[in-house]
Amino acid sequence: MLDWNERHRAGPTDSAASPLLIRAVSGEHPGQALDLACGGGRNAVFLAAQGWMVTAVDSSEVAIEQIQARVGREHLAIQAVLADLERRDFEIREQSFDLICNIFYLQRSLFPAIRVALRQGGLFVGSIHMEDSDPSVKAMNRSFLLRSGELRHEFEGWEVLHNQERRPAPGKRLVAELIARKPGAK
Repeated sequence: MLDWNERHRAGPTDSAASPLLIRAVSGEHPGQALDLACGGGRNAVFLAAQGWMVTAVDSSEVAIEQIQARVGREHLAIQAVLADLERRDFEIREQSFDLICNIFYLQRSLFPAIRVALRQGGLFVGSIHMEDSDPSVKAMNRSFLLRSGELRHEFEGWEVLHNQERRPAPGKRLVAELIARKPGAK
């Protein structure tokens, strides 16, 4: 089992915000954002720098401490929350967010809460690993991998701004990407 505290102590594996998230918020008016399984906070920091009020949630004490230190140094509008999403330590309240990003984390039981937590006109931004038969790709527990079409299906009836299943680079696992707007006026 992966020790996320040890991984975060070793330093960031990627400090740049997700290109999909950058694309999604371009031209959007900042509001309340939720970064699920935020890790070291690369996406939360990007959003805060764009004027968003961010709630960043992760189960790694080290990651949350790192984000809190950065918030203190840089005066960022981020509330870093230590919570185990699988144990439901964090309540995702209805109609609370204008944007929810879910980057490289799959917990299927969160999708209903995500749908009701977004306000009308709010954005869901997801980039999640998929099942992949390529033998050069590192094996992963299939419980943490999407099936083809699954992410898009979770947001049926929403305005789809981007929907793609792709291999980011040779030897990398397939990824499902979705930017979807909740129906209704903002």
